Amino acid sequence: MDPHSLRSQHDLELSQQLLKDPDVKRVNEMIEKQEETGQMGVRRHLLSTSVRLSPNMAKDLHRTAGECREKLALDIPLELYVFPSPSFNAACVKPEAGRLFIMFSSAILEAFDAAEIRFVMGHELGHHLFGHHDIPIGYIMRGQSRPSPRLALTLTSWSRYAEISADRAGAYCANDLESVAHALFKLASGLSGSYAQFSLDEFLAQVDEMQLEEGKPGQGAPIEDWFLTHPFSPLRVKALELFHASELMSADGTSANELDLGVESLMSLMEPSYLEGKTDVAEAMRRVLFAAAVTVADASNGVTAEEIEVFEQFFGKASFSSKLDKEQLKAELEDRIEQALEITSIPQRMQIVRDLCLVCRADGRCSGKERQVLRDIAAALQVPSLFVDHTLESDTELD
Repeated sequence: MDPHSLRSQHDLELSQQLLKDPDVKRVNEMIEKQEETGQMGVRRHLLSTSVRLSPNMAKDLHRTAGECREKLALDIPLELYVFPSPSFNAACVKPEAGRLFIMFSSAILEAFDAAEIRFVMGHELGHHLFGHHDIPIGYIMRGQSRPSPRLALTLTSWSRYAEISADRAGAYCANDLESVAHALFKLASGLSGSYAQFSLDEFLAQVDEMQLEEGKPGQGAPIEDWFLTHPFSPLRVKALELFHASELMSADGTSANELDLGVESLMSLMEPSYLEGKTDVAEAMRRVLFAAAVTVADASNGVTAEEIEVFEQFFGKASFSSKLDKEQLKAELEDRIEQALEITSIPQRMQIVRDLCLVCRADGRCSGKERQVLRDIAAALQVPSLFVDHTLESDTELD
């Protein structure tokens, strides 16, 4: 089987769309110039901040890397590194000078068994296999010139599907759904000892609870994870369960098209759309966003040109005008929120708050006054202030 066939169709389609985006092209051109002048220095940085694990130092890890590389039909030389950290983490760094670098935290190497490490290794190699580094999401989201709301939303959506693709590569290498699910349980819970007995069925039951309870996060799931760049872990396992039952892993499995439809249905739990929706819920959400965006933008030194630009990315050209009665919109905001509370779910209100964070950061920063107004609006929408802080401050990277 061609390992490229493991890739999620939505990952591929969104990737092709993003690679044509002018802002993505501009950042890639900048990175290319830095590489030509030798300013990147990825390997030098790794050598100075991490420990390179040679084949003699980590025979089993290199054997796993070789087996995964062969299974994914990759022939690029690898260098493996470990860095001190109590968190379970790993990352694949864009190749430099013909070598690919994979980093592991010390905690993950000590707590994960061989099958779980095989999944993690395959996942990281999957990012390289599918060309995910061609979209420099971290540079774009953290750059001096902030992406438009539409681009930011597309980037975070693509990133989640990119993780689904990388998970498939890891699962293909491990070929053991129970071990893969256990690895994702460890990543989600931070547990690796005997404090909890892992149950695949109960872990997956969180997804069912999310669907039954009108899209509310399942018990134990950090609420701030919902609109980050990675899928909520039980969703990842559910998506991998569909993958294992497909023709990509079983000769008599469901078709690749059915697999992608199933994954899209799952991912819709994280991506409720309302900007173009025709429903009463979508209309109520837009009404809150419109009034709240004006309120947040006007909280400190008036509405800036950058904030107007972001506002019009959401609502269309000339949607912001000097004729807008800002005070009237602020006065109406409480009633609009009350109406939204009656018919919207927590994730839907979280998306409103996330989009307000884009408005707040439009001019490159979010002032103390703007942040406080944003927190107050989030509280009125019954969204924790932690979600506001996390969204404003979080980095965006594939791993």
